[in-house]
Amino acid sequence: MAPSRFARRGGKPLFLIYVLASLVPVGLLGAVLLHGYRQEAVADGLRQGTSQATVIKEMAIIPALREVELDEGLSPAERQRLQSATELAIFNGSVVRLRVYRLDGGITFSDDGSTGQVSALNREAIRRAAAGDVEATIVADPAGGPDLTIHLLEPIVANASGRATGVLELYLPYRVIADAIRERIERTVRLLAVCLVSLYSVLALIAWFTTRALRLQAARQEYEALHDPLTGLANRKLFRARAAEAVGRTRRGESGAIVLIDLDHFKEVNDTLGHHAGDEVLRVVAQRLTDALRTDDTIARLGGDEFGLVLPQIADPEVVRELLTNVYERLNQEFILGPAPIAVEASFGVSLYPAHGNDVENLLQHADAAMYQAKRGRSGIAVYAAEDTPQISHRLVLQSELRHALDRDELILHYQPKVDLRDGRVRGVEALVRWAHPTRGLLDPRHFLPTIEQSGLIGPLTDRVMRRALADYAAWSAVGVTWTVAVNVSARNLESPGFPDSVAILLAEHDVPASSLHIEITETAVAADTNLATETIQALATLGVAVSIDDFGTGYTSISQLRHLPIAEVKVDRTFIKDLERDGKDRAIVRSIIELAHGIGAQVTAEGVETAFEADWLTRAGCDLAQGYLFAKPAPWTHLVAAHTKTNLEKI
Repeated sequence: MAPSRFARRGGKPLFLIYVLASLVPVGLLGAVLLHGYRQEAVADGLRQGTSQATVIKEMAIIPALREVELDEGLSPAERQRLQSATELAIFNGSVVRLRVYRLDGGITFSDDGSTGQVSALNREAIRRAAAGDVEATIVADPAGGPDLTIHLLEPIVANASGRATGVLELYLPYRVIADAIRERIERTVRLLAVCLVSLYSVLALIAWFTTRALRLQAARQEYEALHDPLTGLANRKLFRARAAEAVGRTRRGESGAIVLIDLDHFKEVNDTLGHHAGDEVLRVVAQRLTDALRTDDTIARLGGDEFGLVLPQIADPEVVRELLTNVYERLNQEFILGPAPIAVEASFGVSLYPAHGNDVENLLQHADAAMYQAKRGRSGIAVYAAEDTPQISHRLVLQSELRHALDRDELILHYQPKVDLRDGRVRGVEALVRWAHPTRGLLDPRHFLPTIEQSGLIGPLTDRVMRRALADYAAWSAVGVTWTVAVNVSARNLESPGFPDSVAILLAEHDVPASSLHIEITETAVAADTNLATETIQALATLGVAVSIDDFGTGYTSISQLRHLPIAEVKVDRTFIKDLERDGKDRAIVRSIIELAHGIGAQVTAEGVETAFEADWLTRAGCDLAQGYLFAKPAPWTHLVAAHTKTNLEKI
């Protein structure tokens, strides 16, 4: 799968965005945690200082000042006692500065011997401390040293009254505490860094997996939007884009071809072997097209059994024909699918750019028109020629004309006799539709039935043919002719649940006995959906209508598949009749069909009998009926009655 534009260009920027987006919260989280831990460490240091000050006060100051009224000052003995109690702490550096204040702010004792009054601001702090509002702060060294200190004011309660008689001021060294805090912070920073790096790595990994998944999903969605899911080829959207791109290069002097390919008889594969087999055929076609064409060529499935090619850098129509002939031969190689070998046939329509236009839409219309020219030719490949091809799609025109033909009643019936080989008498006729085209004359079914079967017109057409055939039956019955009438129906008619009921209604409307109507169903229609075909055939047989299997031997059913169906007639296809005189294998096949059909209680009719040898051989082989040019060509029923019964037609 080719990488998408997102995968090529959008993936890395999106990953970087993820990385940066995750880096910001991780960094902020680290900063917040570190700041909080630092604040907690400082608070812990202050708590340690407060605890140390409390110990000094309780162990040294209060015992030395017990029962002393600080407001009255200290006697020399009391001062000496206090000096002795604090000397060790001051000497070993546990205390940087120590003072004892009276409640009015006067200094009663100082380790450096200073006395006097403090400022009003400090007196307020002393009053708060005496009231129990102990405050610890980190300040500069009062002696002017480089290190920070912890400043504390502690109330002194030295008698039994329980009230403060003074305030102790301490400046404690902060270096040891700061070093401990720093060490703890460094350990924490290292641990936090490891955790944050791990977290960031996890987030980065998640971001990588997420962007990778998005890239793959975007590439997959883009691929699916531009490719056919069954074959993996480009779809119609990508085909048009590639075609427009190729046609746009004509400004630089480049030329090429747009080709439309339509598989012939693909519907028969779906009808006989099922849609899974049709899918397999499409996959084989896609692979063979890929193998046969150049790497720069675009191959697309446009829908159904239609494919498109963009062939750049080709100017000569003969080069295109040579290339497509090779493709045609590759497609036509047989492969085994289900019970029989399959050979894919296709029609190719070619339009050249810029010779046939510089607009993709026009080129596609020209290629479509050429493709239908190819269907009527022998090579299967046609290059657009304005003088030979209509300007718009042949199919669309034909469908429109057929709708009008039904409205104007331009479709008529000719009949071909079914002759009893034992006595030469006509036992029945087959209704064959013809189109009395206002400009093209009388057209046989091969010119319009394929288009009708691919459109929604098959139902109205069958109804029209059935009505006309039953009306004609009533007319020749009125002059004493007792022929049965056979009407062909398609697989789509069998798929219609109400078809047997509609037949019953028409029989009643025209007062025709059900036994006088034969319904001819192609072998491929039976194989298309065995269950549905069985239900329809059973319902028709219940009405009393005889069911015939037409074109037997050309599809994939067998007598064993028909043995459970109420089949009244098996018609042997012309393919096996035309070479009876020269081909012993065909004679063996026809003889086997006759014997097997008789074995299931069905009569046998041979189609396309044109020579006396064929008729004689079929008679000896036990064939019941025959129809073909040897006996009569299809004609209006009045002509047949005149030729075979010598009836006075003036009475009709």
